[in-house]
Amino acid sequence: MDAGLTETAEVLDDEIEVRDEVRRVASIEVDPAIVAEVEQRLDSQQAPIAAYFGRHLSGREGAGFLRYADGGFYRAHRDRASVASWPDAARRAIALVVFLNGSRDQDPDGAFAGGALRVFADDDAIDVVPRQGMLVAFPADLLHEVLEVVAGTRDTIVDWLYDGIAPSANFKVRSSK
Repeated sequence: MDAGLTETAEVLDDEIEVRDEVRRVASIEVDPAIVAEVEQRLDSQQAPIAAYFGRHLSGREGAGFLRYADGGFYRAHRDRASVASWPDAARRAIALVVFLNGSRDQDPDGAFAGGALRVFADDDAIDVVPRQGMLVAFPADLLHEVLEVVAGTRDTIVDWLYDGIAPSANFKVRSSK
């Protein structure tokens, strides 16, 4: 992540745009060999994640590498949406977050403080405190946010698994009689 190209991450809305009041995070373009390795590992988790959620999933959007510096955050939002600026956002079924480093709130040797992933489920706010190597998967239409990083740098990988149509749903047997 340190060697990659950095650009300000955008927000998907009617247009794709930078909105610092909503999201303060950098998108990092990492070495293609690293992206390929990460995507292979994410592909290997698709079947167990689909089984866990009881859904047929078909493909991924593609891994994104995000860096939340001191003061970084992402206000409450949903990852699945119907927006003209990114039509594939409507196909997002499951959001994936992989924490590349851990929080001092979990481990005194962590790389940052704050930066919990907060998900809102069943009228409860649940804070997921990042641990290095942890993968979190949740429905892409679930309201969630990244709380402000108050010290250090939080690095993550994000991706989305797409809805799929089970082969049996489209397959019809045609009688020759």
